[in-house]
Amino acid sequence: MTVVSDIIPLMDQLAPPVLAESWDNPGLQVGSPTWPVKKIMLALDAAPGVVSDACQQNADLLITHHPFIFKAMKQIDYSTPLGQMIEMAISHHLSIFCAHTNLDWAEGGLNDAFAEIIGLKNVSVLEPLPDFEGKCGLGRIGELDTPIDLAGLARNIKTSLGIQSLRVAGPLDITAKRIAVCTGSGSGLLESFFASNAHVFVSGDLRYHEARDAELYRRGLIDVGHFASEHIVVDLIQKSLSRRLGEAGHDVSIVISDRESEPFINL
Repeated sequence: MTVVSDIIPLMDQLAPPVLAESWDNPGLQVGSPTWPVKKIMLALDAAPGVVSDACQQNADLLITHHPFIFKAMKQIDYSTPLGQMIEMAISHHLSIFCAHTNLDWAEGGLNDAFAEIIGLKNVSVLEPLPDFEGKCGLGRIGELDTPIDLAGLARNIKTSLGIQSLRVAGPLDITAKRIAVCTGSGSGLLESFFASNAHVFVSGDLRYHEARDAELYRRGLIDVGHFASEHIVVDLIQKSLSRRLGEAGHDVSIVISDRESEPFINL
């Protein structure tokens, strides 16, 4: 019988806990290492609809990217939205596990998957973590096979990610060959981007004054949104975990929740 504690080491191979930021809270969030697992559900967020979906589909383990519990809790009040989800998960014996910044920074993790989707080659780490031989760290930087202008690159990225809109800053006619990327909120890497020889930075949650800097330095920014840059995590985990489960001899099914979408609506 496969239990939660059998799955955790397989996830830790993909996203080593040692890579997590000090402020982060990856790992088992709710449940027990001893609870059996026959079905795993994957999602970006443990939102109410997702937790409900996992329970309705009789999933035993919900694996997300964003932590279900981020800040220290002083009480669990079942009358609150978070308390209601905890009650629902526990009553259905649903464990919840997350791999967050440790999956972002890992070699072969979320940022590498993002770079691959965009079509980058010769990929390296934008801000390497010390003591990891430059293979792990913040963001990625790579090259396109064929140079393209900023407007054309933005259109290609919309198609690759299957999104309807994105935001672009900087001269639309600049030639883009070398591209830097960061999933989620990439504002913290803008200094490294401007110090690099990359022409365009692709990320989410970029801000007004950063767009003005892009204009000033004739660089390009493409903001695809936090959700679009990170929802690709479900396919990444499905492929990696399915292979690892098979190699370890675990008969566990994996499904992806269809109950989540971009929280922002364009009107």
